Amino acid sequence: MNIEQIPSNEDLQTFIKKFDPKKYKLTRAGVEIRGINDMYRNLTQARNIIANLELNLTVIHTADMLSYGGFQVNVL
Repeated sequence: MNIEQIPSNEDLQTFIKKFDPKKYKLTRAGVEIRGINDMYRNLTQARNIIANLELNLTVIHTADMLSYGGFQVNVL
């Protein structure tokens, strides 16, 4: 998926450029990152990017997402 296909939210575009995920899926609320092996490291990295750049985004992770190695980054 190209960066140009991301919804017009600038914070979400900035996050995708900085995090640079290999596999992701756009959702109505934001983006779902998939295929993560080291979940803890990637969740921490995503939260740090959001905090350091003061983006209006939040990280969501559930037990169901763990089965396919994923988490969501949603617009607040």
